[in-house]
Amino acid sequence: MIADPNRAPIGAIIAERAFGPIGRLDLQRYAQASGDSNPLHLDRDFARQAGFRDVIVHGMFGMALLGRLIQDDIGGQELIAFRTTFRKVIEVDQALVCRARLASRVNNTAVLALEMVGPNDVVLIDGSATVEFHVAANP
Repeated sequence: MIADPNRAPIGAIIAERAFGPIGRLDLQRYAQASGDSNPLHLDRDFARQAGFRDVIVHGMFGMALLGRLIQDDIGGQELIAFRTTFRKVIEVDQALVCRARLASRVNNTAVLALEMVGPNDVVLIDGSATVEFHVAANP
């Protein structure tokens, strides 16, 4: 689902995308690319000793998926600001849905309310992004 942020009503979901499930190989690749090799994300025994049932997804991996939603699914814009809050642990092998809702718009600048949800629509990450939209000139 992608709606035109220049025409969508305030409160409308302008982008929504499913990701995952995020598996162990994804975590290994992210750890290698990011340099974050915390054993909570890679070593099941370590994660269990820390009180988790299995390894957990890097919070910044989740944030990157929200960033991908903004960049890939909401075209013609420049990212001005991006912030998130990690609400719950993202479990391995979990399917995720990222959403961007139009929170406000002034001229060509919009604030998007962001969320990543897991099963049963439990919010795992929320946040916001401010974007400036490039408006094509009428010929």
